[in-house]
Amino acid sequence: MDYSENNDLSLYIHVPFCASKCLYCDFLSFSDKNAYFEDYKKAVINEIKSFTNKQKYKVNTIFIGGGTPSLMSENFICDILECIYNNFHITNNAEITIETNPVTVDKKKANCFKKAGINRVSIGLQAWQNHILKIIGRIHTRDQFLECFNIMRNAGFDNINIDIMFSLPKQSENDWEETVENILVLEPEHVSAYSLIIEEKTPFYKLYEENKLDVVSDDIDRNMYEFVKKKLKENGYIHYEISNFAKNGFECRHNIVYWKRKEYAGFGLGAHSFINGKRYSNTINIDEYIKFNYIAETEKIGLRDSYAEFMFLGLRMIEGIERKSFKNEFGIDIDNVYKNEIEKNIKNGLLTDKNGVIKLTNKGIDLSNVVFAEFL
Repeated sequence: MDYSENNDLSLYIHVPFCASKCLYCDFLSFSDKNAYFEDYKKAVINEIKSFTNKQKYKVNTIFIGGGTPSLMSENFICDILECIYNNFHITNNAEITIETNPVTVDKKKANCFKKAGINRVSIGLQAWQNHILKIIGRIHTRDQFLECFNIMRNAGFDNINIDIMFSLPKQSENDWEETVENILVLEPEHVSAYSLIIEEKTPFYKLYEENKLDVVSDDIDRNMYEFVKKKLKENGYIHYEISNFAKNGFECRHNIVYWKRKEYAGFGLGAHSFINGKRYSNTINIDEYIKFNYIAETEKIGLRDSYAEFMFLGLRMIEGIERKSFKNEFGIDIDNVYKNEIEKNIKNGLLTDKNGVIKLTNKGIDLSNVVFAEFL
């Protein structure tokens, strides 16, 4: 990879293994490749070591995602983190996150994660009701989630995200309200609330094609989204990105790197990197990856694509895009590129342009994909 003169860097580690695949999931993950665990760890460590100019970077965030990273042994995670610490300069206040499934965490593992330097945990709850968890293919129950949350708190984690989903099959508005209200009792520092998207090549998509999936209406979907926004705001959470809410100071710094097009390096199967204006994509073939054949594609991002990325990623942030940021990034005024698109969306009530900041309106948030398409 090309070395960048910008010294700030974020790292992503992909762990593609799960105990069981959720029925809605199209992420690059497997539930049947336990025999690969040790070889995969060795390959990730080798990829990290092979990264050029490691010591010239200051790493501010690390995100261990998947898959289900917490499925792995303590040694699997700790050995990879030790390799990162030995090969990169990690800043003192770096945000280090691991994604977890409730049934894959016990006290010993949580304490080991904490000792290894992980300071942020993301727990996948998705729904409060056990019957809905079963419908969507989750392998945990509500009580197991609560046990996991308490284990993490007792291990000293004071930065916990809870993932929840709405517009799920058989999920009523009352079910969704119960989910939101019960997680608020726990007072997590961060909440991610996602609407179900029926992705191709998933069991849910097959059921949908066969007209066997009980999907909610667009009106109910919007009602659910409005409810979570309202309820979280009332309880002191800042709505800082379309699907993300945080107590003040607990916004996910790693994800903000993506939305603001800062530089990051990804390690692991199918991981992506963005450095010095180039996108690097790792192979999605696990047999190739464990043979140390990592990068499958390198793409120089053209200027027009960079403009578009800046817009549709930046507009995901509720704070919007500063006009001066676009000019600082590209040396050109935003109106020279997107004047017509901006004016059209303002006229349609989807954007505002005030005090040098362009951002989505409430209506624009609901129709964000329509807005983003204008800039592609």
